[in-house]
Amino acid sequence: MPGNGGSVASNTDMEKPILNSKFGRRTLHLMVSTLLKGLAICILLLLPEGNATCASPPVVSRSDSTTLAQGAEPSVPDARMDAQASFAKGEAALKRGDLVGADAAFRRVIAADPHAGAAYSNLGVIAMRRKEWDRALSWLQKAEKLEPSVPGIRLNIGLVKYRRGDYPGAVAPLASVVRDQPDSFQARYLLGLCYVFTERYADAVTALERLWPRESNNFMYLYVLGIAAHNSGQKELDEKALARLVEVGGDAPEFHLILGKAYLNRHEPEKAIAELQRAESAKPGMPFLHFGLGIAYMRVNDNERAEAEFRKEIAVEPDLPDIYEQLGEFYLKAGKDEQAEMAFHAALHRNPKMPASLFGLAKINVRREKYPLALTQIDGAVRYAPDSQNVHFMRGRILMKLGRREEAQKEMLAAKRLLDASADKDKEPASMDDSRVRNPELAEPPQ
Repeated sequence: MPGNGGSVASNTDMEKPILNSKFGRRTLHLMVSTLLKGLAICILLLLPEGNATCASPPVVSRSDSTTLAQGAEPSVPDARMDAQASFAKGEAALKRGDLVGADAAFRRVIAADPHAGAAYSNLGVIAMRRKEWDRALSWLQKAEKLEPSVPGIRLNIGLVKYRRGDYPGAVAPLASVVRDQPDSFQARYLLGLCYVFTERYADAVTALERLWPRESNNFMYLYVLGIAAHNSGQKELDEKALARLVEVGGDAPEFHLILGKAYLNRHEPEKAIAELQRAESAKPGMPFLHFGLGIAYMRVNDNERAEAEFRKEIAVEPDLPDIYEQLGEFYLKAGKDEQAEMAFHAALHRNPKMPASLFGLAKINVRREKYPLALTQIDGAVRYAPDSQNVHFMRGRILMKLGRREEAQKEMLAAKRLLDASADKDKEPASMDDSRVRNPELAEPPQ
């Protein structure tokens, strides 16, 4: 019976790939659609025998002994036997997808042995499958306290935080798994993605480059590595990743989309348009295609076509907050504040933690001289993008308008420190950079 000494799935099971170019964003839930139905990574659900389905991605703890945890009461052999039987029933129910039966069985284990860490861990697995992220995290954190040396539990904690969109919070547990198991593909790739999402590009390269021998035929991996290399100033690796991407991509529309996005990241909009049009010719309704075309047309100052492409993307992906945010920035740049305001609110309605939308609304209200409202909005932007020099600079301006000079000066100094610390002084280091290319296809918060 697992407790302090419980085991998790074997290293072989844990190393099932989480990124597969045949799978798309919604395969995080159902293993359906094509790669470009989201281009998010496919995280495998690891079962005791290694069977995998693409859903919530836990590592399942299992029984490896016939004894209770050390904390169990030794004078109650019947309770011990009942707990062992309940754990076996829970394992079997979990394997066949009977979440109700598995939940009840593992709760009986905990009633008999409150120190059975594997039972808490598997209750976390059940909650993950149900997409009950808060409950899953609570169970897994209890399991971690009882079995802190088990990397599978920390991996699942990282996965839960990843699925919640808490990429900064996912870094520590995933990094701890990579330290313990440097060859863990699952932990290393997810860690690299979290570094990309939090714009720690040099760290992302460190995490991802080691996977080259295994993943250099996977054009999604090459795309992500290229983003990290380009944004961390590692030109040689950037060129290497792009050359390999072209070599392995073939003529699939999904490849042309990714290559087009790669050219956008490299500020080559004409080449991006050519690739994206190739993708459109083969598969015109592909998600994120019109998003990329809209950005490319913006880059060449063809605003009429850019707006039309963004509107096409909304028709394809009406619940994607990034497209509304991009449209808001498009309107803001064109001086169409009312349309921009509507678009930013539409983005925040779908995801309230979008700093660029809050920043855009603050800019609009500064123009309208509605400084108290602008301050509320910029405070939200600071909360979600604390390392953005533009956000701190805007907050300083607003505070100055409100007569709060001392606070304003502190914000200006914060902005200057961020600028001085930036490797590229001409580029905004965080999420308020107008030249950045959003990559919503790589991940989205859980539904």
